[in-house]
Amino acid sequence: MGRYVLATLMERTQLAEGIFSAVLRAEEIASAAKPGQFVCVYSDDGAHLLPRPISICNTDVKSGTVRLVYRVVGFGTEELSRKEVGAKIRVLGPIGTGYEKVSEGKDRPIRIVIGGGIGIPPMLLLARKWCEECYEVHAVMGYRNKDTFLIDELSGYAVCHIATDDGSVGTHGTVLDAIESEGLLADGRDGKTLLAACGPMPMLRGIARLAGERNIPAYVSLEERMACGVGACLGCITKTREVDGHSHVHNARICTEGPVFNVNELCLV
Repeated sequence: MGRYVLATLMERTQLAEGIFSAVLRAEEIASAAKPGQFVCVYSDDGAHLLPRPISICNTDVKSGTVRLVYRVVGFGTEELSRKEVGAKIRVLGPIGTGYEKVSEGKDRPIRIVIGGGIGIPPMLLLARKWCEECYEVHAVMGYRNKDTFLIDELSGYAVCHIATDDGSVGTHGTVLDAIESEGLLADGRDGKTLLAACGPMPMLRGIARLAGERNIPAYVSLEERMACGVGACLGCITKTREVDGHSHVHNARICTEGPVFNVNELCLV
């Protein structure tokens, strides 16, 4: 489990409609965070005791900062979006098992990071890590429209491919349509490729089917509403193929055993 820290808000910007970026100074979290992990952000309002889980978008160990990119969907994220620079924010993190658990496919030189909607932010830190490790990195990002937040940052680490629901940018359709239209798995590339994805469940099911059909190693980060964020309440479970050692049933806690899983561990398709 991560540490409780009192972070300082260093920067707050709006990236798109309902999408905000917050840079927090939290040295302990910045130095320990791995791609795919998240933090829990606590409200100042005593009537809202449960924290909001937000994926870690990027880190800067030198400045001791953590970047969070989130969508305003309720009280906690709306409160965060209104905070002024210099505000103190209670944060627990880093939490969860990230993409460091990737084991199969280590010898595959092509890495495709796939993000949909608010599943895009955690792909930035992963793309950066794999770029620094000299993999060939492609980023396939799915948006609603032309508000392609974070694409400029991603392009610094990966070859970017965009899909939009309305066809305003890139491929008209889903990330799976973009993978097909861009030929990312053509001519034997599937035998050299590893997939990593985060986004809505229909997208992840599609990734799982694609990985199974093409025999490609794939890891997915699950999005789920959480209560405690530390594995105590069993409120964020997902169905698994094997019996979980904690609950002794075919479930795993997304906040602790995840959020990143090998697709073969899960019952997605």
